[in-house]
Amino acid sequence: MQNDKLSSYKNLHLILFIWGFTAILGALITIDSNAIVWFRMLFACIFLALYLLLTRQTFRIPLKEFLKLIFVGFLIAIHWILFFKAIHISNVSVTLSVFSLGAFFTSILEPIFYGRKMLWYEVLFGLVIIAGLGIIMQVEVNYLEGMLYALASIFMGVIFTLLNGKLVKKQESTIISFYEFLSGTFFISLYFLFQHQFTADFFTLTLKDWILILILSSVCTAYAFTAAVKVMRKLTPYTVMLTTNLEPVYGIILAYFIIGGKEKMNTGFYIGAIIIVITVLINGIIKNKNLCTKTKK
Repeated sequence: MQNDKLSSYKNLHLILFIWGFTAILGALITIDSNAIVWFRMLFACIFLALYLLLTRQTFRIPLKEFLKLIFVGFLIAIHWILFFKAIHISNVSVTLSVFSLGAFFTSILEPIFYGRKMLWYEVLFGLVIIAGLGIIMQVEVNYLEGMLYALASIFMGVIFTLLNGKLVKKQESTIISFYEFLSGTFFISLYFLFQHQFTADFFTLTLKDWILILILSSVCTAYAFTAAVKVMRKLTPYTVMLTTNLEPVYGIILAYFIIGGKEKMNTGFYIGAIIIVITVLINGIIKNKNLCTKTKK
């Protein structure tokens, strides 16, 4: 059991490193944020369908579970639209730093979703992370609009993470991801049809954008999202969300070297980021200590 959890932690950090590239790809792709999410979910859905066919897995799931996946897919689509919108009107570093609030939201909502006792240190860590975020917001007020979009995005992210934490107990992660991406693509397509956005220009992308979208949809979405759902068989949604706060670290470092100038922040920003990182590390130590204690018993 302990080895399984340790392996899940390692896989989660690999996923977070991959997700660090997601925000960078979103910043480099030149099309609208809604279009990015549509292409991302469509191609990810195709990649997963091919995988399911090649491995001869069934697409059949109970109707009740199917309806749940449709709803979660809708939430994921909104989450990603807001995420890329935040990046385009602010930057990668600011958007990812706001995502640290996910742990606090989860510490409040997870006990409600799962009917467990609220842990005082989870709420405390969430409040410390808010303090770190407060420092960031104080020194980067020019990006307030982007922060608000990011805040709405991470709230949606917490909700669908909690729901997936339950769904993965009954369904395979690949099936879950496939139907959620299919659902998200469907809802965005309806919106585009009503807005008459499916024009020739919509599908006219530069070669660079096509390449970046294929990387985004395959490695950063089809693989990483499915793997993230799978680790939730061993890790709680709170632990996943709190550890996800390391995604900004990976993303900010990568953005600094890949994008450059726009990602350079004030000293206060990095102080807030360090507070967040230390909080995540302390949580990991406590979780691991509790796990060792339970294992010995």
